[in-house]
Amino acid sequence: MRGTSLAGRTALVTGSSRGLGLLIAGELADRGCSVMICGRDELALERALRQLRGRPGEVAATTCDLMDAEAPARLLAAVRERFGADVDLLVNNAGVIQVGPVSAMQEQDFRRAHELMAMAPLRMVQAVLPSMRARRAGSIVMISSIGGRIPAPHLLPYVAAKFALTGLSEGLCAELGQYGIRVTTVLPGLMRTGSQTAAEFAGQAGREYAWFATAASLPLVSMDARRAARRIVRAAESGRRELVLTPLAKAAVLAHGVAPATTNRLLGLTARLLPGAGSAPEHGVPGSLAASRHPRGGPVHRLTTLGRRASRAHNEPTAS
Repeated sequence: MRGTSLAGRTALVTGSSRGLGLLIAGELADRGCSVMICGRDELALERALRQLRGRPGEVAATTCDLMDAEAPARLLAAVRERFGADVDLLVNNAGVIQVGPVSAMQEQDFRRAHELMAMAPLRMVQAVLPSMRARRAGSIVMISSIGGRIPAPHLLPYVAAKFALTGLSEGLCAELGQYGIRVTTVLPGLMRTGSQTAAEFAGQAGREYAWFATAASLPLVSMDARRAARRIVRAAESGRRELVLTPLAKAAVLAHGVAPATTNRLLGLTARLLPGAGSAPEHGVPGSLAASRHPRGGPVHRLTTLGRRASRAHNEPTAS
């Protein structure tokens, strides 16, 4: 697939009922791909399908829970039944964001993050590999994160899982090229996907939401998600091995590579500025609920205007 058109190819995008996955699916369908989207929420998938109508490529949807070890086999069967073909392009995008100090996190948070963002992508890759190897062609895109290269504070379950995913993706890239299979590792910084309402917050949930949602909404800090999706699809078309998105993420990767000890000290200083766990730490507070704790017209509400617009545009949950 390197340097070739995606028209007529078959793609499977995980975590594609909303946010970045939905936008990637749309970009692929615009290029004439037959695209299977998937997610756990049937109603969200129905809304996503309506949003993706009228594209040059056919789009279909199936419900699945990637935490289920049998999900890859069912997804590939759904692709073959609907499109009559094997998967040419796999985009591993599904994920969960848990925000808060490590003292407010539980072991289950780390296990869940690792299962969804490291083990589930591995199972998906293992499922598509036999067909891709037999054809000596195929493309795999792993949506990791700048958090998979830089240990961002107050995101440790996410960071630990994304570090594992980045290592897996880079290792696959090294091993699978000999079979004609291209692997692209994507390391986005903050994007305006609207995912702050789908995140989960621990510790002082309202205060954690305030900094995270603000950072994910400001234009100079975060990237427009549609532009990110276009760049990711172009990277898959060209067979690019790594794509780092946003100027801040590129600068952080460079700084960490050149001076890791200094970078880690700066991250430590950043952690001190973030909220503590509080006297009665909360756990697993949905972003839509945490958002509702900030009054309309207040500073957080004003600073997150673009993020809230993205939530509505990209099929994310709305504030309770």
